[in-house]
Amino acid sequence: MNPWLQRFLAGALASQLVVVPALAAPQDPQSQPAPQDKSQKKDPKSDVDQIGNRDVGKGLNLYSLEKEIAIGKQLAQEVERSAKLVDDPVVVEFVNRVGQNLVRNSDAKVPFTIKVIDSDEINAFALPGGFFYVHSGLVLRADEEAELAGVMAHEIAHVTLRHGTKNATKGELTQLAMIPLILLGPGGWAGYGIYQGLNLLIPLSYLKFSRDAERQADYFGLQYMYKAGYDPNAYVSFFEKVQAEERRRPGSIPKVFATHPPTPERIQNTQKEISTILPTRQEYIVSTSEFDLVKARLRAIQSSRKASEGGSDKPTLRKRTEQDKDKKDKGTQKGDDDDGRPTLKRRP
Repeated sequence: MNPWLQRFLAGALASQLVVVPALAAPQDPQSQPAPQDKSQKKDPKSDVDQIGNRDVGKGLNLYSLEKEIAIGKQLAQEVERSAKLVDDPVVVEFVNRVGQNLVRNSDAKVPFTIKVIDSDEINAFALPGGFFYVHSGLVLRADEEAELAGVMAHEIAHVTLRHGTKNATKGELTQLAMIPLILLGPGGWAGYGIYQGLNLLIPLSYLKFSRDAERQADYFGLQYMYKAGYDPNAYVSFFEKVQAEERRRPGSIPKVFATHPPTPERIQNTQKEISTILPTRQEYIVSTSEFDLVKARLRAIQSSRKASEGGSDKPTLRKRTEQDKDKKDKGTQKGDDDDGRPTLKRRP
């Protein structure tokens, strides 16, 4: 038997051995909680006080966490071969600090490596195993630190829920089920060889998620940003702006956002979650003067890059809104918030 087929058959059988006994195990009546206790117990998935102690990434998965990290590292090397990373120490340290604070307040079971890509795209993505990339365009588009934190929390949730390797598992099991059909077809083993060539498309499963997976990432990401102290309402406000920009300039938003649920649904779900499962908090972190400083530095990097790409003989133009933002940044640096203390917003 072909070694590749042997490996996947062994993996499929191993998953059956793990899953089936769990489903068939008899229930001990004495181990079941009394009816009155059930009503008093919170669902762990909605209990923010239990974050970090919940196994939210469980489910059918042929990959161990160690294998997941190895895959992520390999994919990260491919990303960094083709992408230009921001090396400004102030920007990199700040974005990493925001992300690591969210990771500490999540259910993550892998360490995260967070880097910034020099790109105008409003985007961020996290590979399996915790290799996380934030585009500079996303930082610049966010008006508040809490908005950036919301997007980052969403991506951290994808890794925590192990969506990438769960997708890959589904793809591999589907392929395994199709192999007998291919072998019985007119191509025989030649047809199987052609089919193996299609495996180049599998890595897409690490980043392209179903709408159900996006809803899950919304659900848990909101909890993570709340746990880290950020205003959860910023989660909604950012995606409202993203959708508004897409309406104004079709094609300006990465197609990855197309898999996200419609904005009205996200708003409704998020508002429900805020009112039903997030405990009332008097104050939230909305933004910091440090975030404004980071944006100013990124604008300078962006302007320098565009000037070099356009040639030294071409003038560099700035929109009036960008000039206003620069003035605001300078005013912020000279103001009372220069000590980096967070801006707090009281809950109405």
